[in-house]
Amino acid sequence: MYQFDNPYFLYISLIIPIVIMINFFYMSWRKKIQKSFSNKELLDYISPNRSNFKLNLKLTLESLVILFLSIALANPKIGTELKSINREGVDIVFAIDVSKSMLAEDTAPNRLMRSKRIISEIINSLSSDRVGIVAYAAQAIPQVPLTTDFASVKNFLQIIDTDMLSSQGTSIDAALNLSVNFFDQNSETNRVLVLISDGEDHDDIPNSLINSISENNINLITIGVGQESGTTIPIKIDGIVDSYKKDNNGDVVITKRNSDILLKIASSSGGEYVDGNSTEDALEMVKLKLEKIDKSEFESSQFVEYKQQFQIFILLSLLFIISDIFIFQTKTKWIQNLNLFNENKE
Repeated sequence: MYQFDNPYFLYISLIIPIVIMINFFYMSWRKKIQKSFSNKELLDYISPNRSNFKLNLKLTLESLVILFLSIALANPKIGTELKSINREGVDIVFAIDVSKSMLAEDTAPNRLMRSKRIISEIINSLSSDRVGIVAYAAQAIPQVPLTTDFASVKNFLQIIDTDMLSSQGTSIDAALNLSVNFFDQNSETNRVLVLISDGEDHDDIPNSLINSISENNINLITIGVGQESGTTIPIKIDGIVDSYKKDNNGDVVITKRNSDILLKIASSSGGEYVDGNSTEDALEMVKLKLEKIDKSEFESSQFVEYKQQFQIFILLSLLFIISDIFIFQTKTKWIQNLNLFNENKE
């Protein structure tokens, strides 16, 4: 297994064909100039030690220097070691609303993008915790299982959108039900559920479901996004607003944030409600909440530790640079004296 820290540096190697082309045109021009002054026999007599092979060899060495330097800058890492470690942290599940109402732009750039930004910033503030993601609209689906691989979680987070679920609407109870069972039931790690929504759910949340949050020792944080004054839901084509979402009667839908239901769920289960219209304020409140929760030890896990290998390519580059410096453009005397190909005439 291998990976690069900065793969964009590999594009430096594209200089190599440019160098080769420049050298080709230069050699063609030089040959043409030489022919204009003398023929080949006279040139061989005047400059018997000139070596085209040495010129091509130096070009090859210089190309290898560029190639290995670009690889070194990209910092290749190869997984060669397996290590067992113990981690301490909490299990955090993010339940994110992906219903069409989350496209409303009463909080910039829209409710869904604001929710994703909040989750991303929270993940950036974590260290050794495990995180997972649940997406929901009229139904809930698991998106990312609990993991410590924050980079993968953030990659999955970027592709979440309102088209991933065909059934629309907002079913917070479906999200809560799946999220409660999403945690590792065999682990004693403290649990946190962060539910992000505009709260626009017209169904009642069963008390038994709210009670199950406390019974499973889950610390609930609900985050509301959007304005309570309400706004329309734009329908965009190629990034341009084409129309606005309408109901079955043809009337334009007005979506409003329902903070009451999110506050009720949080207070009923001993959790906290956070206003998510300000990313910084929401992040600060969530961080304060997480700091109060004791971290527990996970089950030991194994992972591949990637070892940096850039040193090898740096050394190879230096070797070829030194070789290029000490290789002259003239023929090597001792090789000529060997007369390997019977070229020396008596």
